[in-house]
Amino acid sequence: MVKNTTAEQLADKIDADEQFTLIDTRPEDSFEAWHVRNAENVPYDPDEGLSEDQLSEVNALVDGRPVVAICGKGLTSTPFAFDLDERGYDDVSVVTGGMEAWSKLYEVVPIETVSDDLVVRQVQRRAKGCLGYIVGSKEAEAAVVVDATRQTDQFKVAAQDAGLSIARVLDTHVHADHISGSPALADEVGVPYHLGETASERGFEYEYDPLADGDVVEVGDVEIEALHTPGHTSEMMSYLVGGELLLTGDTLFVDSVGRTELQFGEDDASRGAELLYDSLHETILDLPDDTTILPGHLTVTSDGRYENGSPGEPLEARLGDLREELDFLDLDREAFVERLTEDVPEKPPNYETVIAINTGKETVDDEGEATELELGPNNCAA
Repeated sequence: MVKNTTAEQLADKIDADEQFTLIDTRPEDSFEAWHVRNAENVPYDPDEGLSEDQLSEVNALVDGRPVVAICGKGLTSTPFAFDLDERGYDDVSVVTGGMEAWSKLYEVVPIETVSDDLVVRQVQRRAKGCLGYIVGSKEAEAAVVVDATRQTDQFKVAAQDAGLSIARVLDTHVHADHISGSPALADEVGVPYHLGETASERGFEYEYDPLADGDVVEVGDVEIEALHTPGHTSEMMSYLVGGELLLTGDTLFVDSVGRTELQFGEDDASRGAELLYDSLHETILDLPDDTTILPGHLTVTSDGRYENGSPGEPLEARLGDLREELDFLDLDREAFVERLTEDVPEKPPNYETVIAINTGKETVDDEGEATELELGPNNCAA
């Protein structure tokens, strides 16, 4: 009998190190571009069924373990599972919604703070490595949301579970690898939406309340200071929370810095790299060593591994530790610029379209199309 497994249940199996065989039935190129950790690829055509060679391959991969099948949306993994069931496999399940559902899996992680009044939740989008935040005041029972993804209900629920109502929504920058949910979230709950003031220079068409360098947003007694840290993008803002936490967007990660050619282009990537160098050395590295860095992304490889950290655990770093351990921060200006411009990685898939949507020039109303635009891990680090 073929059973259904949710993306959440699959994550639980992986995290618990359960013994099973995960078989991805998508074409090889789709699998190689992005898949769940430890998955095996057996491309499957429902019209042709399993060949004898494929069946032998499956037998060797499974070796008596339960089978979990996954594909893009369940269109090939489901008939694959029934094919196995008819051939005598008695413990086969299908991931409902496939990689599309996997791409929408979230964990909400509390972040420890010094202040008793300050509440911070890191909202991790597991498959893509996108990190959003709930930042609030216990006493005021209010919060701001930073860098919401388009699954806005995840942020509403995270705020509600923390006993907070959403008072404002902020983006650190115009995102390139996923569709921002921040304008929609602000509209849904009827609160102001903020972005760095120079976003207007990029043709940003959504209505927003601009933030300039040094502006302070207050939530109860919690102060959130906007720090202009251009480089990854021209309008990039980092947010200093209560003087103890810095939400860095795509400026500084726990293992790298933001790439600089996405907005500026490869021909002008050196300008972005110079801006980023100044943002790091004249703004961020001037903060105390005990400042906790909370980035906008973590690195998820194409085979679904977290390169730094584990799903469901805080992804953060002490600034003093990054100062000592991250070689990007030890480079002089010339070497830094050369490092960021000499070996430019591929752009995120659908980059131009996602930017057009996030600046309000284009819209996407179809859920399937939006999912296709976002498939794959983020690719915003240098």
